[in-house]
Amino acid sequence: MPKIKTRRAAAKRFKVTGSGRIKCGKVNHRHLLVNKSTKRKRHLRKQGTVPDALLHFVKRQIPYA
Repeated sequence: MPKIKTRRAAAKRFKVTGSGRIKCGKVNHRHLLVNKSTKRKRHLRKQGTVPDALLHFVKRQIPYA
C-alpha cells in the first residue's frame, strides 16, 4: 500500500498539536483593518482551532494527522 500524499496547501495552513487538535489562523485579519477595533485585531492574531463541523474536511487533506 503506497503512502497517501498530503495536500501541500493544507499542510502550510494547519498544524497538528500533540493532543491531535488542528490549529489554524483566524479569519478577517487580512484587509479592511481600519474599521476593526484594536482589541478585535489583537485577538485575531492568535491561533484558533478548527471547529468540529469542519474537522473531517481538514483531516482528509492531512492524512497522517
